[in-house]
Amino acid sequence: MKVSIITIAFNSEEYIGKTIESVLAQTYTDVEYWIIDGASRDATVEVAESYRQALEERGMTYHIVSEPDKGIYDAMNKGIRLAGGDVIGILNSGDWYEPDTVETVVQTFKREQCELMFADIRLLKTDGSSFVKKARLRSFQTSRDWNHPTTFVRADIYKENPFRDLGIHDDYGFFLQMRRQNRRIVTVDKVLADFTMGGASNHKSFKAAKKRIRDRYLYCYRINGYSRWYLAECVFIEAAKMILG
Repeated sequence: MKVSIITIAFNSEEYIGKTIESVLAQTYTDVEYWIIDGASRDATVEVAESYRQALEERGMTYHIVSEPDKGIYDAMNKGIRLAGGDVIGILNSGDWYEPDTVETVVQTFKREQCELMFADIRLLKTDGSSFVKKARLRSFQTSRDWNHPTTFVRADIYKENPFRDLGIHDDYGFFLQMRRQNRRIVTVDKVLADFTMGGASNHKSFKAAKKRIRDRYLYCYRINGYSRWYLAECVFIEAAKMILG
C-alpha cells in the first residue's frame, strides 16, 4: 500500500523542516510526499528541497510544487489531484507525525478495510503545555471528536469528493459529508500527530469567531443536512476557545 502525504505551505521556512523531518522518520517508507507551496516569498522551497536526498535515500518519492493558489483548500485539492497513492493524508506545515504514524495507518486500512480513519492528536499550547484530543465517533457529531492532521482517506474517495472551498472549516465539512454518505470510518486510540495551536482556527477576536461560527454552521452542518440545532454547538466551540484558549 502506497501512502501519499500532502503538506500545504506558504512562507513556512521556520516550520516546514520539522514537518518534513517527521515524514523522513517514518518506520513505513512506501510513501509519496508532496509539498504544495503557494509561491512563498521566503526560503520555504529551498528548505524543502534540502531534504530531497535524505527522503529519496529512504525510498520515498518526493515532489515540490510551488505556484500561486486560491487558498489552503485549493492547494489541498491540487495535492489530492496529483497524489498517486492508495491512501492520502494531509499534514500542514508546522504539524508533525509520530514515527509510526504511517505504519499504523497501513495496518488499520488493511485490518479494518475502512475508507477513512482518524486518531488521537496532541495539541501544544503557546505556553508549552499540551493535551491529547481523543478521536471518537458518536451519534451527536462535534468537531471536538475529530482531528484533521490524523485523518487518512482512501485516495479515490478524496478525488471524487474534493473540498468545497467555501469556508475555513471545509476539512470538517468533508468529514461530515463522509458520515452522511455512510462511509466506513474507524478511529484509532493512539496519538498519530502533533499540532501547534494558535492558527486561524484559534485566532481570538469576536469578528473572527463570528466568521468561524457562520462557516461551521453553513458549510459544515447545514450543507450536509444537519439540524439547525447544531448552531448551538458552533457557538459553544467558539466560546470555549475564547475562555479556555
